[in-house]
Amino acid sequence: MLRLLGAIDRALAAILKPLVALGMAALIFVITAQIVSRVVFTAFGWTEEVARFLLIWLTFLGAALAWQQGRHIAVTVLVERLPAGARRWVQGAALLVVCGFALALAWLGWSFMEVSAFQRSPSLRLRMAHVYAVIPVAAGLIAWFSLTDLVRLAVGRPPEGQGGVT
Repeated sequence: MLRLLGAIDRALAAILKPLVALGMAALIFVITAQIVSRVVFTAFGWTEEVARFLLIWLTFLGAALAWQQGRHIAVTVLVERLPAGARRWVQGAALLVVCGFALALAWLGWSFMEVSAFQRSPSLRLRMAHVYAVIPVAAGLIAWFSLTDLVRLAVGRPPEGQGGVT
């Protein structure tokens, strides 16, 4: 079971990494086009909106990828000093809190998507639900990564993501 969970985690990370990198490249391109168009031509109206939407998507997907890789900021000085048994309990409690928060965020993000389903962006006329769809997706990913780390912790293995303290 742990192998399956690890394979799914790695597959999700393998999808997220190039997606975030491609989003960063697109953001750089759009902002460059915005600057050039302001200086050389008449400013492109759509570039600011695309840059904003890319930044929203990159923020949430990058947060999910950072959680999977254990790259969020964490103050671990007290947890590291605990005995192994107590450390596992604290890590498990932290993972449960994060998972609960991520599931609540996914539910609220879904509700927000439904509320904004009929709104369209001013320039591109894109449905705002498509822009905000990243909230439940990224929160669901963070919940998944937290649950897999919780399962690893429950069977005596160290968590691979943010829950792991080395």
